[in-house]
Amino acid sequence: MKTPTKAPLGKDAIALVGLFLASGTMHFVRPEVFESIVPTRLPSQRALVFASGAAEIACGVGILVPRTRRVAGLASAALLVAVFPANVTMTERARRRLGRDPHNRGKQGCLAATVARLPLQWPMIRTALRAGGLTR
Repeated sequence: MKTPTKAPLGKDAIALVGLFLASGTMHFVRPEVFESIVPTRLPSQRALVFASGAAEIACGVGILVPRTRRVAGLASAALLVAVFPANVTMTERARRRLGRDPHNRGKQGCLAATVARLPLQWPMIRTALRAGGLTR
């Protein structure tokens, strides 16, 4: 019988890998977008953006490789927990921007997207742990 980490990845894990690789790449292509959501109490926003982008890419690649899948699944779950405050900051900033222009449909959509993203962290964490064979 195959071990969970050697089994083929499910569609949810492949989607998570795709998200990690795309988002991680964007951290290097457009770092200013991500700098704006790093909580201001943290130092060196640009360095944190690059570090988290590199971590996302490493986690995505690590999940793809059966030999590193277990540790990458755990690291991915930890990364998703670690970046949650930035996601909250993004939602708060979207709320403030909408407050300055409450009838702007683009800003309404942005706020809705950031609010919807927050509860999605939990299934992404579960997917990372499952991909690593750490849970069913």
